[in-house]
Amino acid sequence: MDLQLAGKTAVVTGGSKGIGLALVRTLLAEGMRVVTGSRSITAELKETEAVPVAVDLSTVSGPVRLIDSAVMELGGIDLLVNNVGVGDTDDFSKGVRLNLLELPDDAWEDTFNLHFYSALRASRAALPHLIERRGTIINVSSVGARAAGAGPANYNVAKSALSSLTKVIAEQFGAQGVRAITVSPGPVGTGVWTDPDGFVGRLAKEQDVPHKAFVEQLVSASGVTTGRIAAPEEVARLIAFLASPVNITGNEYLIDGGMIKHV
Repeated sequence: MDLQLAGKTAVVTGGSKGIGLALVRTLLAEGMRVVTGSRSITAELKETEAVPVAVDLSTVSGPVRLIDSAVMELGGIDLLVNNVGVGDTDDFSKGVRLNLLELPDDAWEDTFNLHFYSALRASRAALPHLIERRGTIINVSSVGARAAGAGPANYNVAKSALSSLTKVIAEQFGAQGVRAITVSPGPVGTGVWTDPDGFVGRLAKEQDVPHKAFVEQLVSASGVTTGRIAAPEEVARLIAFLASPVNITGNEYLIDGGMIKHV
């Protein structure tokens, strides 16, 4: 199926690995020109034809610098995907282990800077260019935004705010041709789940359970109907479809293997 993306331009945050890297590859395969921003530029990213920008998106100036670099490189922006997330595994783990009385303000601030404010700042910087081209913003949230009792509380709340931001953008700029959509993955086969030194791998070691068995336990306990975690490429394909010319805006799309049960 021709997604009619060839010749268009995209900015992807957090494109050095995981979902972001899979998305960069998918958009390039669809004929798009891609600029991506991340703290590090991995060997895998260098192998693609994307233009990498080394930038800390959790800072005030980082997202603006990325968008400015993208406009200089691409001449304009048709698609912005706010994907950057998780960050340091220790910070992520802290949000799981500590409750509201224990989790300090700086943990909340760091999490919101990376997961919410980076998207807000990138969106504000990109919107004039997206209005000009009647473009699209896709925010990568998480099923955690709907699961208050599981996962890092600060991460889940930040992702909930990100999902709400999507609605605001869709309503305020829809009449000017800009679409905004949320994609919320459940468990995905990124380093968080697959790396022995990642978040899930560390939990497995702490509980003295083999990594693979621990992943299976978590997936089962989470109620994932398909019984498996998603591949980053599956999330990337969904995002690419939503980036194509379809009359969809303001919506949230779950890709969670049936984890979220309520209507």
